[in-house]
Amino acid sequence: MTPSETDSGTSSAKRSRSGSPDPLASTAGTALPYATRTALHLKGLVPSGVEDFGMQEQRALEQLNMKSTNMEKYMFLSWLRTTNLNLFYRLVLHNLKQIAPVIYTPTVGQACQEYSHIYPFLAPPNAVDGLYIPLTEVDNIAEIIENYRESIAEGDEPEITVITDGSRILGLGDLGMNGMGIPVGKLQLYVAAAGLNPDRCLPIVLDFGTNTERYLEDPLYLGIRQHRPADTEFYEAANKVIDALHKAFPNMFIQFEDFSTDHAFGLLDHWRRRTLCFNDDIQGTGCVVLGGFISAVQQAGIPPTSQRILFVGAGSAGVGVAKQLVDYFVIEHEMPEDEAKAIFWFVDSRGMITADRGDKLADHKVYFARHDNNGVQCKTLEDTVEYVKPTALIGLSTIHKAFDEKILKRMNEINRDSRPIIFPLSNPETKAECSFEEAMRCTDNRVLFASGTAFPEYTIPETGEERVPGQGNNMYVFPAIGLGAVLCKPQWITDTMIYAVAKALANSRNSEEIERNELYPRIERIREVSASLAAAFIRQAVREGLAQDSEYRDLVARDGECQGSAPDGCHGELVLDAVKKRMWHPAENFEQLRECCPHHHHHPKVASSSAEGSQHGL
Repeated sequence: MTPSETDSGTSSAKRSRSGSPDPLASTAGTALPYATRTALHLKGLVPSGVEDFGMQEQRALEQLNMKSTNMEKYMFLSWLRTTNLNLFYRLVLHNLKQIAPVIYTPTVGQACQEYSHIYPFLAPPNAVDGLYIPLTEVDNIAEIIENYRESIAEGDEPEITVITDGSRILGLGDLGMNGMGIPVGKLQLYVAAAGLNPDRCLPIVLDFGTNTERYLEDPLYLGIRQHRPADTEFYEAANKVIDALHKAFPNMFIQFEDFSTDHAFGLLDHWRRRTLCFNDDIQGTGCVVLGGFISAVQQAGIPPTSQRILFVGAGSAGVGVAKQLVDYFVIEHEMPEDEAKAIFWFVDSRGMITADRGDKLADHKVYFARHDNNGVQCKTLEDTVEYVKPTALIGLSTIHKAFDEKILKRMNEINRDSRPIIFPLSNPETKAECSFEEAMRCTDNRVLFASGTAFPEYTIPETGEERVPGQGNNMYVFPAIGLGAVLCKPQWITDTMIYAVAKALANSRNSEEIERNELYPRIERIREVSASLAAAFIRQAVREGLAQDSEYRDLVARDGECQGSAPDGCHGELVLDAVKKRMWHPAENFEQLRECCPHHHHHPKVASSSAEGSQHGL
C-alpha cells in the first residue's frame, strides 16, 4: 500500500473519478492550502500559488470560451466533470444559459453520433461514469452491479438512474451504445437544475445492438456488433436488468429515456406500478408542454374549450403530450374525457389519423384516431390544416421545416381574431419544425411560441422590440419530478402528480415574465423553479396517500395547518423549505469542500492541518 493510500484510508479501487490518489487534493486543485499540501505530501509537486474557487472558475470559463466548436466545448466540459466535479458544477450553475446547450441539446446529439470516436477523450482511462450492459452479459447483471458498487465510495449508492437502449436518440434514430451521452447529459441537468447529488447519479445504456449499419461497419464502434433483438428477447433482457437494479437499489428512481416508441410504452406500462419509474419522452415532454400550453391558453384570446389542437407526429412523445393535455381539459375545465379528446387531431407519415384510414394503427395511436371524419381522409399536413382549422399546431415529427411558410401563414389567417399557438418541439435544431424567427415573421409577430430546442431572441424590425422564445425544455420538469420522487418516495408516480408539476410550472413565472408574455420562466431561475415544482409533486403524492417518507407527510400536514389557522411562526412553505435544504450545491470554498469530500474530513492529519491553514489564511 502506498503512503497516499495509507493516509487517505482508501484503496486504489475506491479512488476519485479522476484517478488521483487523493480525491480532496484533485478536487481542490490549486485551492489546496499549504498546510494541507504538506499533510498530503504534495509540497513541490504542484505550483505554489493558492487560489480561491472563483479564480479556478474564471480560468475554466476562459478555456471553455477559447474552444472554437461546441463539440470541443462538450469534450472539455466532460473531462472537467470527470476530473473536478465541484468546479464543473460551479461553472455550469453560474453560466447555465450558455452551458446547458453544450452539455445537452443540441450539442449532445452530435456527441452521441460520434460517441465511440470521442469516448476515450471524455475522461481519464480509469474513470467509472456509468454502466454499459451488453445483451450478451445480461445473465451476469449481478456481477456488473457488484463491480459498480466496488467503484463508488461507501454511502454513495445511486438514488437515481437514467437508462436508455439508444434506439431512438432525440430525432437522430438508432445510435446503439452511442446513446450513452443522453443519460450522462440528463443526469448533469438533474444535478444542475434540481440539486440531485452527482455522486448518487447512475447513467446506464442497455447495449442491445443496433440496426444502423454504419455503426455495425464502423471499426471504431464500441458497442456489440449485432442487430437488435426481437421484442420477446428485448423485454426478457430489459426486465431482467431492471428487476436486478430494483433489488440492488430498491429506493432508486428510474427514468426511461429514448427507447423506441413501442418499447417506451411497454416498459412504462409494465413497471410503473412495480417500481418508482418515469418516462421522460412520454410523461416529461407532456408535462413541460402542458405547462407552456396553460400559459399560452391564458393569452390566446379564445376560451380553452374552443381550442382545436393539431399534433404533427404520433410517436411516444406526441401521444404522451396529448394525453397530458387531455388531463388539463378534464381536470381544470371539468370536461368529459370523450369531449376533451375530441379537441385533438393527429397527423403522421400517412396523413390525418382516422379509424377508417385503411391501415392498421399502432396501439398507442388508436386512442386519438378520429371517428367523426365522415370518410374524409387528409393525406398531407396542408390538407389537414384546411380540414381542422386548428388554433394550436404542435410538432413532434422530427421533420425539419414541416411548418413551412405556407402552413404558418395559414395558421395566422385562421386565427386572425386570436393568437395562434405554434409549438415546434422536435430536437435537435436540425429536426425542428420551424424556427422562432420564421414563426414570428409569418404570424405578424403574434405567435405564442415554444420550441424543444433553443432559438435566439427575435428583434421585430419595425419596432426594435426584442421577443424571447419559449423553450418547452424537459429540463424544467424532469429534474423536479426526480427530486420530488427521491425525497418523498411515492409507491409509484401517477398522472395527477405529473399534472401538479405542469400546473406549478405555469404558475412559476414571475411578474416580469408574465408582463413580457413569456410562456416559461427564465432558465436562469431553474433551481428556484425546480424547488417549487418538486414541492408541488410532493404535496400531490401525499394527498394521494402514496408518499412513503413520513417526514414529508408530516410537513404537508403542518403546511395545511398553517394555511388553515396561521399560527405564529408558520408560513405554509415547510415542504418548499425542506426541498431547498436537500438540494446539493457545489462547495464555495475549501472548508466546505473538505467537509463534504468523502473519507478526508474524518482524517485527523488532513482535518488538523486544514484548520491550521485556515487560521493562517491559507
